[in-house]
Amino acid sequence: MNDFRSIVITGASGGIGTELARAFARPGVVLALIARDAARIEPLADACREAGANVTTAGIDVRDREALHRFLEAHDTAHPVDLLIANAGVTCGLGEGRSRESDADADWLTDVNYKGAVHTVSALVERMRARKGGRIVLMSSLAGMRGLPDMPSYSATKAALIAYGESLRGWLRRDQVGVTVICPGFVTSPMSARHMGAKPFEISAQKAARIIKRAAEKGKPFRAFPFPLALGIRLSKFLPAWASDLCYAPMTAGVKRDPRKDL
Repeated sequence: MNDFRSIVITGASGGIGTELARAFARPGVVLALIARDAARIEPLADACREAGANVTTAGIDVRDREALHRFLEAHDTAHPVDLLIANAGVTCGLGEGRSRESDADADWLTDVNYKGAVHTVSALVERMRARKGGRIVLMSSLAGMRGLPDMPSYSATKAALIAYGESLRGWLRRDQVGVTVICPGFVTSPMSARHMGAKPFEISAQKAARIIKRAAEKGKPFRAFPFPLALGIRLSKFLPAWASDLCYAPMTAGVKRDPRKDL
């Protein structure tokens, strides 16, 4: 069982990121909480400090590789990171009337969900290799295991994280740096609230954080939840494509525009 003492969490301003910070906060732990708007995470930082953690916050967009690297490298020098959680993510769906995604939306999803995770990892991976230890957690989605019909680019970016995590895991094994890929289903959060459609087996962000924390502490390479949905996705892989598509037809949904997209 891993006992993490220096933890970085991107996307800490809401949902899973916020609850992960609360779950890990305790005396002897150093937390670095990153979000685009630093002011939004100050109340969370105060709560984590009250729980005994030493907390640093940073208002950084994960698309800004240079700023992210500067902060993470400086933080790692002061507090060598043993758990790096690339959690920042956004979601978009199809256009009006189920038209194609806009080019801007597809680019935004790619830049935040995939490139943002790569920027996060690349800042510290060589340092972790040199120390021969630590764990990297990548926040994918069940949509990365099987693409959703109304969220093509979102699904693709989450599938990319699964492949990226598998590659990292094989590469870093000899350096004793662990990699955990997380694939949550529907988790109650501002992101989930904008999903206008069925959300089977939706769970709270607090419960999701507990599951993710246990997976990281136990060194699990992959964790998908909730179990019924994850099992259904795995079984659907054995179906012919037309039958699989029929199974996912009820998952049709709209996605309300994320107000952060215009900031």
